[in-house]
Amino acid sequence: MSDTASPLLQVEKLHKRFPVAGKRGSLLHAVDDVNFTIGAGESLGLVGESGCGKSTLVRVLARLLDTTEGRIVFDGRDLAEMPARRFAQAAERAAIQMVFQDPTDSLNPRYTARETIAEPLRLLSAQRGAEAAARVDEVAEQVGLPQSLLSRYPHQLSGGQKARVGIARALAVRPRLLILDEPTAALDVSVQAVVLQLLDRLRRELQLSYLFVSHDLNVVRLLTDRVAVMYLGKLVELGPSEAVFRAPKHPYTQALVSAIPGQGPRIRLSGEVSSPIDPPSHACRFHGRCPRGEDRCAREAPLFVDMRGHGVACHFAA
Repeated sequence: MSDTASPLLQVEKLHKRFPVAGKRGSLLHAVDDVNFTIGAGESLGLVGESGCGKSTLVRVLARLLDTTEGRIVFDGRDLAEMPARRFAQAAERAAIQMVFQDPTDSLNPRYTARETIAEPLRLLSAQRGAEAAARVDEVAEQVGLPQSLLSRYPHQLSGGQKARVGIARALAVRPRLLILDEPTAALDVSVQAVVLQLLDRLRRELQLSYLFVSHDLNVVRLLTDRVAVMYLGKLVELGPSEAVFRAPKHPYTQALVSAIPGQGPRIRLSGEVSSPIDPPSHACRFHGRCPRGEDRCAREAPLFVDMRGHGVACHFAA
């Protein structure tokens, strides 16, 4: 699915900077001028190596962090205008839910599975008593959690069962957008496959939109419509998943895809990763590691250019 005239989520010129301890006036550019959309029912993948800004970006979108600059337009309303505290009481809080990376860390050890799933209903909806209990039973069935497990605490559940509880908690308030931050990274490989199949089925059945963050490129290829590639706070490529994996345009994306078994010769990057602290605005962030880099790359930052729905920020992309 490509960008639409009225996307569910539209991110425009989004920035998130943090002050650097001990360096007065210096800023860490965690997210830098990021733009993308997510359509209704679309799954957008977000990939990039550790430290590229993915986790900061999704926390800004979930309004766990305030923005520095930019717009986060959800269903026509700019959420970036609302402080995080006010957003917690807004209707959009229920419409945008997050599934976290490690289900063990994200579940309250003092809550049973039933209490965990019911918590967002108590905080974000008017459902109480029998109505809330019925909704917990309904969403537990949707994610494949037997009734016998709902009275158990997290330490009494397997990794896959805890992952289902986390997904059920996010679904309880009937969201329209799920932000999935490495949702299977902490699970065994065999359990990962089952949870990913569950997420794929839920998206189709409930007509959900996903922002799917993962290091596993094969998973991203299978479960997303489009993929965005992030490097040192910036989007360097964005396009249909099959096109990005079949014919990546940015040298960094080409290196990532080459690491997938069966994708041809491995491209190994050399050189030092640039610092995200006070990065120069006149240079490509990737130029110190790029196998195609030239003097121009150190003097002139490439513009992000859309080529018939497949965008890339590189002077030499065709």
